Amino acid sequence: MHRVFVTGATGFVGRAVIQAVRAEGHVVRCLVRRGSEPDLHGFEAIERVEGDVLAPPTTLEAGMAGCDTVIHLVGIIREHPARGVTFDRIHHGATLNVLTAAARAGVRRYVHMSALGAEAHARARYHQTKWAAEEAVRASGLAWTIFRPSVIYGAGDGFISMLARMVRRLPVVPVIGDGSQRLQPVPIEHVAAGFARAVSLETSAKQTYAIAGADVVSIHELLALIATALHRRVRTMAVPLGLMRPMAQAFHRLPSFPVTPDQLLMLEEDNTGDARPFYETFGLTPVPLARGLGDMFR
Repeated sequence: MHRVFVTGATGFVGRAVIQAVRAEGHVVRCLVRRGSEPDLHGFEAIERVEGDVLAPPTTLEAGMAGCDTVIHLVGIIREHPARGVTFDRIHHGATLNVLTAAARAGVRRYVHMSALGAEAHARARYHQTKWAAEEAVRASGLAWTIFRPSVIYGAGDGFISMLARMVRRLPVVPVIGDGSQRLQPVPIEHVAAGFARAVSLETSAKQTYAIAGADVVSIHELLALIATALHRRVRTMAVPLGLMRPMAQAFHRLPSFPVTPDQLLMLEEDNTGDARPFYETFGLTPVPLARGLGDMFR
């Protein structure tokens, strides 16, 4: 049995990871920011410590005392610079804090949430800062495992659920660009299982895994599959990138505007990868996307 310290526990992925880690028989201790405790309602059988990944490492170290494993999930998809919420601070700076605290607390095992597309010369700052965090993890000296998920779907997600609402409510769904960008959506249950099983699986140390689903689909194909799962029909309308770029630059700081310039850069690129090593290592079987969406919207 391991005692596992989890950051980002109140998020969509975090709640699923908590359940999966507990199902593996481990004790879970969650880092919880003040005011976010209600997000863990229903998870009474876990330990909670108040804190913030941007706090000094000494504060985090105290919260990790007695834990032998850290699962670091904190990340953002949209910046709020006026509040100090930037990709560099949350992805890179917070990771440095967590790694420093983990080393001081005697943590041996470290499991990290990155993203498919993270690389040194990525176009999007989101991916650049995810790569910087990975480099810090690799240099830490801990027994690390890095996961790079594609789009994650499941009840309460931020992307597939949004598309489903559009299919349900709009007579025509806008698609940015030509809709040919390819994705490889993966169910949240598989992502959570990977994190949970990595805690005890020594062969996964010092390894980086792409986590992606069984099927590679375009945005148009994804919308069609969502519509089928919802027993609806979908019509789409292309919104040219040339129109969206200046609009995103001008209005992305408005909370109601749907995309930022950085997100547009990511929308122009495929988000796919070879997930065979992930499935083979962690004993999982890919789920066809049509079936996964059918289960999600049942």
